[in-house]
Amino acid sequence: MNNKSIVLDIGSWLFGIIVFAIGLVNTFWGNDPGFGIFLLLLSFAYFPPINMMIREKLGFSIPGIVKIGLGLFIVWAALGVGELFDKIDLMIADI
Repeated sequence: MNNKSIVLDIGSWLFGIIVFAIGLVNTFWGNDPGFGIFLLLLSFAYFPPINMMIREKLGFSIPGIVKIGLGLFIVWAALGVGELFDKIDLMIADI
């Protein structure tokens, strides 16, 4: 592995974990648990082991440009439409 692929893997792991956390917040503290579950499932597209499994089983992997577009959609949906910060306030109030 070269340095570029290590950095891309770390970034992919971090974004996948962030999207997974956003999915959990939306599932349990939002008014749309279906959207949260959808985000949880989309987060798996960013984990390198899942990408390797998809490549082995299906013979292709998700292209980087698709992941970038999907990431922009997730950020837009979670922050703008999904009102993430309001849901985080609800989560903190429950704790």
